[in-house]
Amino acid sequence: MKKTMMRGARRRVLVLASSLSSLLAFGGVVAPSAHAGTVREGQWYLETMQAERMWEKTTGKGITVAVLDSGVRSSQPELQGKVLPGKSYVLGGEDDGREASDLHGTAMSALIAGGGQSDMQVKGLAPGVRILPVKMKMGLGDTSPIADGIRYAADSDAKIISMSIGSDAASVDDKHKAQLQRAVDYAVKRGKLLFAAVGNEGSRTNIASYPAATRGVVGVSAVDTRLRTGKFSTHGPQVALSAPGVDIPTVCEGKTGYCRGRGTSHATALASASAALVWSLHPKWTGNQVLRVLLDTAGRPPHGKVPSEYVGYGLIRPRENVLENKGDPGPPDVNPLVAAAEKSGKSSGKSATPTAPVTHEPAGVTGKKSKAKGKDDNLPWFIGGAIAVAVPGAVLVALMVRRARRKARVRRQQAQQSQQSAVAAGPYGSTAPMDPPYPQQPPQPPLPPHGGGRPPGGS
Repeated sequence: MKKTMMRGARRRVLVLASSLSSLLAFGGVVAPSAHAGTVREGQWYLETMQAERMWEKTTGKGITVAVLDSGVRSSQPELQGKVLPGKSYVLGGEDDGREASDLHGTAMSALIAGGGQSDMQVKGLAPGVRILPVKMKMGLGDTSPIADGIRYAADSDAKIISMSIGSDAASVDDKHKAQLQRAVDYAVKRGKLLFAAVGNEGSRTNIASYPAATRGVVGVSAVDTRLRTGKFSTHGPQVALSAPGVDIPTVCEGKTGYCRGRGTSHATALASASAALVWSLHPKWTGNQVLRVLLDTAGRPPHGKVPSEYVGYGLIRPRENVLENKGDPGPPDVNPLVAAAEKSGKSSGKSATPTAPVTHEPAGVTGKKSKAKGKDDNLPWFIGGAIAVAVPGAVLVALMVRRARRKARVRRQQAQQSQQSAVAAGPYGSTAPMDPPYPQQPPQPPLPPHGGGRPPGGS
């Protein structure tokens, strides 16, 4: 453990000098106000993704998204008339999924399809979408409800299955992994597109979460307002795409009914909504083609190999297809992630396992590869290009490591003080997140913005 900490501190020292230059190179992305006046103003990602312009072409109309979660409150103002009768897998539950056991599923559905009739309500990224609620309450290690829910959604009219849920790998045995894999395979064969949150354990255990780690599922990580990977976001080969997941106005309990949330759950909802926009614009495409275009037009990591363990093939950018008509849909009957996993298994001389990592470029997707071979992919790719600095003497290295540790300790203390002194933030009510919090992260250069290098809202 001590050796790992020493290596991490040395890496931070080496990359520190490159952070500022990389940030300036990708400049133009400015964080929104910490206390936006309305809920709508707080939805910073809508401007970044140029949602208003996309809505002139498509709102996701004609697409149904199945939301596997805690149920969806159909009486929520943003969702009235948008929630279809679904199914409940809660033991003893006889409702049709439109009675929420908590507001997590309602919050995720609002991010996808919220009508946002006023500035004090959440506006969904794909407001024309309809929601099919699939209600569940998972037990530790028991992913049977997820598998059953996936099969139910696969047999429905829903084209997209959004899962802001998961169980960590340590609690899911081989039997349940295989059960999940069979359900996902069934859904993929039925032409469905599946998204799942990779989890919020990146700064702690970083344990993989299921179904995000199941082959054929698009694992989604989270980025913040500066388009940097959230330190809380679980990383690994299961990550396929990233999406906004920090400081997201959401539906919640409380006096105002709204609060700021953070987590890969939110990123998953926005990735699902992005897919709905593209699919609505191209109704004759298959789920495989929609996915391939999303991977093809994603904002690539500026450094390191693709896919990255932190953002996969990059930051999801539906505007690249909706507004620019970019992206090659490729063959309709080949799922790019499944094909990549199978290719990986064959190239290693082993059969592809249910959780085979995606280590090859999906068919039809061209990514910008790093010229540097042998690069440690466990290093955060978002820390710009490391400057090779020769530091003579072990004493000097030790001093630099000690200084880096001291700065990290100060940052943690400042973050704790900031959280303790936080007050109600305008219409959002409490700033307490809906998903586990995360420590303050060091300065990092951002991903290429949604506007292809242009500032938010740029043309």
